[in-house]
Parts: sequence; C-alpha cells; structure tokens
Amino acid sequence: MNNKAVLYLRLSKEDRNKVNKGDDSESIINQRIMLSDYAMRHNFQVVKIYSDDDESGLYEDRPGFSQMMQDAERGLFGTIIAKSQSRFTRNLEHSEKYLHHKLPLWGVRFIGVVDGVDTMDENNKMSRQVKGLTNEWYCETLSKNVRSVFLSKMNQGKFVGSSCPYGYMRDSEDHNHLIIDEYAASIVRKIFRLYLEGNGKAHIASILSSENILIPSLYKTRVLQQNYYNSKLKDTTKTWCYQTVHMILNNQTYLGKMVQHKDIKISYKDKKKRRLPKEQWIIVDNTHEPIIDQETFDRVQAIQKIKRKSVNTEYSDNIFAGILFCADCKHAMNRAYAKENKKGSIGYICKIYKTMGKKHCPSHMIKNEELEEAVLSSIKNEARKILTEDDISDLDKVQKIDSREQFYKKQIQIVDAELEKYQKFKKRAFTGYMEEMITPQEYRSYVAEYEEEISKLERQKEEILTKLADENSLQNQHDEWVEAFKDYINIEKLTRDVVIELIEKIEVHEDGGLDIYYRFRNPFQVAN
Repeated sequence: MNNKAVLYLRLSKEDRNKVNKGDDSESIINQRIMLSDYAMRHNFQVVKIYSDDDESGLYEDRPGFSQMMQDAERGLFGTIIAKSQSRFTRNLEHSEKYLHHKLPLWGVRFIGVVDGVDTMDENNKMSRQVKGLTNEWYCETLSKNVRSVFLSKMNQGKFVGSSCPYGYMRDSEDHNHLIIDEYAASIVRKIFRLYLEGNGKAHIASILSSENILIPSLYKTRVLQQNYYNSKLKDTTKTWCYQTVHMILNNQTYLGKMVQHKDIKISYKDKKKRRLPKEQWIIVDNTHEPIIDQETFDRVQAIQKIKRKSVNTEYSDNIFAGILFCADCKHAMNRAYAKENKKGSIGYICKIYKTMGKKHCPSHMIKNEELEEAVLSSIKNEARKILTEDDISDLDKVQKIDSREQFYKKQIQIVDAELEKYQKFKKRAFTGYMEEMITPQEYRSYVAEYEEEISKLERQKEEILTKLADENSLQNQHDEWVEAFKDYINIEKLTRDVVIELIEKIEVHEDGGLDIYYRFRNPFQVAN
C-alpha cells in the first residue's frame, strides 16, 4: 500500500461540547490533532481529512463516511486513520463489510490509533471482530437494563410517563407517584358531571372555553411551570376540544390505577413496536388517590356506548357533528338546510354568519358531498404514507430519535467508568490495610467515602436509564399513528366511528378549503 493516507474524524451525537454552532467540536479538533500527529510520526502523507459531526456510528449514510468510501474505491489513498474502530463504525455488520471485505478488496488499510486496530495485521482480525461484538453486546445489555428498570417500576405500579395526566402532579417525595392537583382535579370532576347531565363532548369543550378555563397543555406550562410540549397543538390553540374531553372521560388513571406496558419493542436494534394483547398489559390497582369513583366512570362508559350506537347516519352531515369549525372565527359550523327540504341538511355553514350576519364572519358554506369527498381522500392519503414510511424512511426515523439516546448512553458510559474507579479505590484501600500501610481507622474512613460515592453514582445511573427509556415517546406517537390509519388505505365510505376515531377537528375556510387535525400524527414526518 502507498503512504497516502486520510484521516476520519467522527463526533458522536452524544458529544455535546460544541464551541460554536456550526463549528467543529473540541472532540473533532482533538481527534484531528491526535491523528495528524500519528500520521506524521509514522511517515504517512495526509491527502484529505473526512469529518462527520453529530453523526451516529450505527449507520453508513454519514456524509463524510460515504464520500470517503467512494474515494477509497477510486484508489485515491491507501490508508484510513481513525481514533478507533468505534469511530469508524459501531455496527458489526458494517465492520465486517468494510474492514474485512471492501477495504482489502480496494487495497486500503485501516488503522485505529487508540485501540490498536490494523487491518494489515492478520493476527489482528479476531480482535477487530471481538470489538464489533462488544459494541453489539453493550447496546443489547443497555436495552435490557432500561427495559428491566421500567418493567420493575410498572409492576410496582409506579408512574413512568414523561408528563402526568391532567388532574395529577408528581409527588415531590417520590418521582414515580402521582398526587392530586386539586384545581385540575375539580375540572376533571366537572367534565364527568357535565357529561352525565347530558352534555356532549364538544359542548363540554365549549363550556370550559367560555369559562376561560386553561386547556391542559397551557395549565401545565403557565400554572405548574412545567417544561411541557404537546406536538399536536399549535401555539395559538387556547380552546378545549372534543378530543381532550374524550380522553379525560376514558382515562382509567382517574380511578386510581395504572395501565402500562401496552407495547413492546421488536428488537433492541429496531425502534418499531408491536401492540401487546390486553392480557399482557401491566395493570396495577390502587396506586394513587382516585379522582373519579368506579360507579361514575362506569356510567360514563355505558352512556358513550349508547351514544355511539344511536348516532343517526341517515343524513351524511351527522357524522361530522361536534368536530367541524369555522377557520376564521373558530366557532362551530351549523347545519345548512335547503328551503324546500327542512328534514335533511345539504351541508354546513358558519354559526356566527348564520346568527349574526356576514359583517361578523363570511358564510364558509360547504356541501356534504364535498366535505365527505375531501375527508375521505385525506384519510386515504394519510394511510398510504405508512407504506412510504415503512419502505424508505425507517432509517430517518431512527436517526431523528437517536440523538438523545446516544447522549444518555454516553452518560452511562461515564458513570460506569466512575463506578469502576471507586471499586478499584476500595480494593486498594483493603490492600493497604492488609499490608499495614494504613490504620484501621483510615481504612474505614476511606471505604465509607468510596461507598457513598458509589451509591450516588448508582442512583445517577438509574435516573439516566429512566430518562433513556423516556425517549420512546416519539416512537410511541409514530406507532399510534400507524395503528390508527393502517386499516384505512382502501377505505371507500366514511362512518361516524371512523371520523371520531381519527379526527380531532376540521376547520373550513371561506373558499371551501379544509384543515384536518388528526388525533394521531407521525412525529418523524416533516411538515410541508
């Protein structure tokens, strides 16, 4: 091989010591200094430096890495120098693909400065393969640890969600225990009472909005001062809606029980989840103080079943009742009737226009057939995106959530290193005591100090594992979206049940255009 070499620098996504946004990090700078020094000391002629900043080593579509592989195949250099094999790749499959097949085929040598990897050394091959396996095992073990921590907490009835249900807040003495937030709980009780009095969910939402009661998301951020973000809501959303009331009326948390472990990851390498059968869900009763008694909750469920069955679908406009709003004044759309036919509606018209005239808001008139056709087409398009996601964007979805996960994994590595250090300190103290280099009092003092540090680090590690598991929230949103739409790719007719299941609200513009707000969204999909 010739002495022309390239340097490959990679900053892991878990590295956060940026100097300035857009600049190389200190880690990248240090790698460049280290590798340049190595190349100079070993008489390599550095012809190019490839760099990937904020890129995971699990994937091969890193810009710098991809360009380097193209240039390697073209024979532009004879050696790749990196800090370690893990900086080159953390994927066992890719390690075999490049280090043991493609690079030798192209006549390119790989050197890992820190870990001693060198593809020119045949005796080094087994070590390279072991390193690749070690990376795989570490990821798998970490995944099991996270899952074990969460399953243990779920089985104990501990709350492991990232945000408490409206009406509850975290116990300051136990992060996984819920206590009642009396003000919000009073609103929950009011919602149940209003529903039992015969008010519909949309009407309840209207009542709460008219009384200037903050919606849950704003209550959490403004009153409770929580760092809460609901990706489904716009910044301008300030009114209660049908879906929020519906979710509260069906949330078993208000009975004082936890229902968790509804989904499970298919593989630690895959972000996809599958829905578990109900008999495998983890349900723990009496985990916290209830807001709603069982009798009240059961009556609400029974009434909902009756209302779903009794919806009159003789006229097509009924299937949109309670979810259709004017895009300008934000008030509900009322039915519009033909003068010669008072029994059936022909479409919808803005309530403010109908009652107060065009000076206050345009009519926003839309016919039933136009509305149904547009909504049906939108649902089909949303369902078909699932195929696009499955076919071409799985890697993108994984990479978008990978950043925070890699950050926590790096933290765990740091904590593990500290734990190992203090364990060694304990052993050295014992050796010193046995060899009478330190007194018994000194030995006890040292051990007490080390054990205190070890205890702190172990608690810190558990907290990091908990945070790591919380990063599944985005994936859960995606899975809910897939679950909601997967059966509607070829839907031909709208029903009330389909509309209520999928759609939170529809806003009608003056020109007849629609904004459809679905209850479920794909968090990895970039908005147009």
